[in-house]
Amino acid sequence: MTENLNIAEFIYVNSRSHPQRSAIVCGSDAVNYSDLALKSRTLARQIRPGLTHGRCGILGSRSIEACVAVLGIAWAGGTYVPLSLKYPEQRLVDLLDLLDLDVLIVDQAGFKLLSGPVRDHCPDLLLVPTGTPGEFEPEGRAARFAAGDDLARPVPVAPDHLAYIEFTSGTTGRPKGVMVSAGAVASYIDAMRGWYDFGPEDRAAETCDITFDLSVHNMLMIWQAGGCLYIMRPLDLVAPARFIARHAITTWLSVPSLVAMMKQTSALAPGSLPSLRISLFCGEPLPVEIARDWAAAAPNSVVDNIYGPTEATIACLRQPWTEPGVVTASRGIVAIGHAYPGMKAMIVDADRRPVADLTPGEIALSGRQLAEGYFAQGPLTAERFPMIDGERWYLTGDSGYRDADGVFHHLGRLDNQVKVNGHRVELEEIDMQIRRAAGTDMACAVAWPVSHGSAQGIVGFVAGGRAGGDEIRAALRDCLPPHMVPARIHVLETLPLNGNGKVDRKALLARLDHNEVPTQPELAS
Repeated sequence: MTENLNIAEFIYVNSRSHPQRSAIVCGSDAVNYSDLALKSRTLARQIRPGLTHGRCGILGSRSIEACVAVLGIAWAGGTYVPLSLKYPEQRLVDLLDLLDLDVLIVDQAGFKLLSGPVRDHCPDLLLVPTGTPGEFEPEGRAARFAAGDDLARPVPVAPDHLAYIEFTSGTTGRPKGVMVSAGAVASYIDAMRGWYDFGPEDRAAETCDITFDLSVHNMLMIWQAGGCLYIMRPLDLVAPARFIARHAITTWLSVPSLVAMMKQTSALAPGSLPSLRISLFCGEPLPVEIARDWAAAAPNSVVDNIYGPTEATIACLRQPWTEPGVVTASRGIVAIGHAYPGMKAMIVDADRRPVADLTPGEIALSGRQLAEGYFAQGPLTAERFPMIDGERWYLTGDSGYRDADGVFHHLGRLDNQVKVNGHRVELEEIDMQIRRAAGTDMACAVAWPVSHGSAQGIVGFVAGGRAGGDEIRAALRDCLPPHMVPARIHVLETLPLNGNGKVDRKALLARLDHNEVPTQPELAS
């Protein structure tokens, strides 16, 4: 790694070694390394005068502007904080208040979300797109900020500098901002470089929004190698195989559910993806049949399953796939493998003591890739990042075990945090919002149906209350992202309780599995 751990340093270096090579392609627009460095440097100059604590928001995704915003913030020595385009207005307002941003940068899609209330909570320095790809201008109160001195090279940063803050769902209704350092990112990149020979001829597909930390891999692994990032727009995600073929994509990282969709449309025929040479899957359990079908479709590619929460910087365990594969037989999924260099994993019991091999427990992680904690949530950071025998660990909340060969296996969630189509969701957050919308304390959300440990949707249940299913869902759409809004709300006379007096989610799931959910038709959506 270069001594300067600024994630924009890769762009500077490649702009000098091969300036005319393409760095980003988005639709009909392309930006080479020379232009990308200039756009990032120009944005950094605009940002620099407004920096105090350094947190800079990005309201945008799947655009050249969003990429330049990531790099420009980094170039200026800031910390980028992506804000989802799918957030409802009130969630955006709450996050803007929480973060107290130095600057907010928006792309064309983000600009459309700047309603009156959102603008009222924006920082003074607001940068909006000019219409030229990757270029911005100040708006409104931002006009008083004069551009700072030119920054010929990205600001040097130390390992503990915060590279980004990614928000995930939280149990209390308050999203958790995971603070990831430049040193953690550098450790991840070093580990990946040891296994994969990313090079300047490679073409990577950006399969994720920048609010999903797999996007960090897709951006930085290709840019550190001098290759090109091809941004998949929403319509491209409908036909990923066509996108891969059209652009001769060579490296791929996505959640497995994207492949499941390809299988449903018969777009994963053997030998159909010959350009691929590096294929990685993360974010959800990888079903054996998906690994097998992808390997057949991409015969020239390695196929690896990588595992890790946002709190451990993208991924920190790895299991290569070769027939017959190392499989978690009880779930029909590929094992999660061994820890990355500089990382350690262990299985612990409820008292945080290591358990014997083959014994289920909680997956705990330690090492250089651990996040700094949660933004403005000290008690939660202390709870989830405890010291165990003098070493800092992260308790993932995932159940798993280590087999006799030292391979780790994933068994699902210990709590009620689930993956819904690749999104990390706390069911308790949805419970809380359903209670508010329905006007009853008896409310519960479950992830259903579930395939290979990943949910395809959410179903809600309420008992009592003053609202019907359609009315509840309408209210939820105002306060939750679309992937967290239940597809259905069942209104029951009572909800089943377990021995602790809590709503019994397992009983509700059993009713759904056996189609035994009596509803009030006029109240269910």
